[in-house]
Amino acid sequence: MSERHESVELVPDTTVSHVAVAVLLAALTAVLSQVSIPLPGGVPFSFQPFPVFFAGLLLGPVWGGFSVLLYLVVGLAGAPVFSDGGAGVGYVLGPTGGFLVGFLLAAVVIGAVVHRSATPTPFGDISAAVAAVALVLALVPIYGVGVPWLADVQGWTLARAASFMAPFAVGDALKVALSVGIVAGGSETLDRLG
Repeated sequence: MSERHESVELVPDTTVSHVAVAVLLAALTAVLSQVSIPLPGGVPFSFQPFPVFFAGLLLGPVWGGFSVLLYLVVGLAGAPVFSDGGAGVGYVLGPTGGFLVGFLLAAVVIGAVVHRSATPTPFGDISAAVAAVALVLALVPIYGVGVPWLADVQGWTLARAASFMAPFAVGDALKVALSVGIVAGGSETLDRLG
């Protein structure tokens, strides 16, 4: 006589999906961190913010934050995932450490503004205007933590650190605009398919 067993879902499919996307975005952050231009003053120009932005946009505040936290933990553990192959506690305590912490906060801010809950909404439902607001607001913790941290580590005044970082704001504005364009294009594509 054969017995029938019910299958039990130990982990919901949505959780597995969120973890998979979070890991993918953490890996993409590590890869794009290597595409950087070293600049004087210890802060490289990199493409690292793109996956941070999309962690919040795609996954919301909880899972988006998890994705960036995963990236940071892997780097703290010694994997060379930070800009120019940097790794470890020493790197995080260096001039760019505040920006790394700011990325974590930025992903949470983006997710909170876009999704307005811990549960992510479908990407096609994200308005380009709301995404733009969220991405601009995300720059606040990035610069708000990063600039004072840079000033402290380098022994600069806050004004000097802010003036040093001012040119980066132009590049970050372009990254925000490109990300909003991707959101708008993705929404339009999904609308045509639906």
